[in-house]
Amino acid sequence: MKPQTKARLFDTVGHAVGYLPLWANRALGRLIGELADRVPNRSRAVTERNLSLCLPELSPDERRRLRRQSLIETGKTLAEIGMLWRWPIERLRALMREEPGYACVKAALAQGRGVLLLAPHMGAWELGGLLLSGRFPLTIMYRPSRTPALDAPLKRARERYGARLVPADTSGVRAVLAALKRGEVAIILPDQEPSFGQGEFAPFFGQPAYTLQLVARLLSRTQAVPVFTHVERLPGTRGYRFHFQEASDALGSENLNEALTALNAGVEALARTWPAQYLWSYKRFRTRPDGEPSFYD
Repeated sequence: MKPQTKARLFDTVGHAVGYLPLWANRALGRLIGELADRVPNRSRAVTERNLSLCLPELSPDERRRLRRQSLIETGKTLAEIGMLWRWPIERLRALMREEPGYACVKAALAQGRGVLLLAPHMGAWELGGLLLSGRFPLTIMYRPSRTPALDAPLKRARERYGARLVPADTSGVRAVLAALKRGEVAIILPDQEPSFGQGEFAPFFGQPAYTLQLVARLLSRTQAVPVFTHVERLPGTRGYRFHFQEASDALGSENLNEALTALNAGVEALARTWPAQYLWSYKRFRTRPDGEPSFYD
């Protein structure tokens, strides 16, 4: 299938799913997740591997239950792309039940300081940027698709209420740095594995994980406040809870190992608190220290 055809199909499906009410959207996501759990596939295999590496204290039955729960939540994330495409911002914000910790964001902005939101792959992470659009100038760093025709509709959907998306390259880093220096808000996915030469290994669930240096560098060059954030998906059709938690000062430490260890510890704490909503199907340990075999076949 040609890239342009894939892009049109992707865009059409996204818009079609966007017509579904929340209960149907959640049901579609559950169906996707149930199928992913029952039929052998890459996402299930990676989820199993990551759970065995990161949560070895769980029994086999407990890991199987968590695998199923995680894949169902991942299915819901996929279904929510339709909401990203079509739902008016007012309709989305009406589903937001609480915003614990948001006061730390408002306080930092009132002081003229930038805010670096650290949003791991968990919960309704695709909706987070859209929900914050319009509140303040917002710059979001993302990794573009290798197929430009597929990237264009997703970028358009993510930016449709005013957020600015910048690529995870030198130009994107400059844009985020400038935004933070202006006292604005930027979002980075702290658990996305960086490109070669842009990270160092630091512990994550007791395993060496190639970790983004950018967060420490941005914090060392600005007065920005680092804040962990994620959109918790509530049961049934209750909606969402948007969490904000000011991060440790250690994330901006001049000791890079200390900074990266603190960054991973913050993500790990969130994943342990809401394990079913963390994206365990992501190959977080793709890059291995020299001489060590791959975790993923």
